[in-house]
Amino acid sequence: MNRLQTWGREALDLVLPPQCFCCGARVADPARLCQNCFTGISFIADPCCHTCGLPFEFEVEQGALCALCIARLPDYDHARAAGHYAEPLRSALLAFKHGDRMDMAPGLARLLVRAGRDLLPTAEIIAPVPLHPRRLWYRRYNQASTLADQVAEQTGVPAVPDLLIRKRRTRSQGGLSATARRRNVRGAFKLADRHRETVAGRHILLIDDVYTTGATAEACARLLKRAGAASVSVLTVARVVRSGRL
Repeated sequence: MNRLQTWGREALDLVLPPQCFCCGARVADPARLCQNCFTGISFIADPCCHTCGLPFEFEVEQGALCALCIARLPDYDHARAAGHYAEPLRSALLAFKHGDRMDMAPGLARLLVRAGRDLLPTAEIIAPVPLHPRRLWYRRYNQASTLADQVAEQTGVPAVPDLLIRKRRTRSQGGLSATARRRNVRGAFKLADRHRETVAGRHILLIDDVYTTGATAEACARLLKRAGAASVSVLTVARVVRSGRL
């Protein structure tokens, strides 16, 4: 940052002091969390399932799988999330997703980069989970696409926002069982024709806001692998973690 940019930043901070993107408390730098919000987030870290990223409540050997992945490996290669889908992260994501809080995007992307430190070095393409055009028109923006753009800006890995298309409008996944979620998104996505050669042999990193059962992530990963992707990983800001799943 040159001297002119530094002065401009300092002047802007005097008029509009940087705020915690979660609670609005004053912080030193933009797109940061305050100490209270940072310590309030239940971050997901090792030990966790080598494949799906489900956190373990006890120490395990490196490369260990959770019970679900032992029973059936998912269609993606790896999934990681920054934290549990609980307060204060839950409220922040709801505001970002439904409250037009686009100012949160850089800060949430920082959490994604933090969670994806093992996935990003091999990623060649970043792609968001798409919205159906009708839902996109209603919501005005795709939160996953906004996050993907921010992660690309912060890491240098190129984003392809239109890699996947949601060709069928599905009902909201909220309130559906895992089986119903898989059925709901079956056949809902397609690969954009102009990106078929882009995918072949590449390592794709899918971005979304929340991982619940993994049904959407698996549907997208299955499609990409059928199109020739070398590997598909999934990165989300939060993950729903239910007890009794270890």
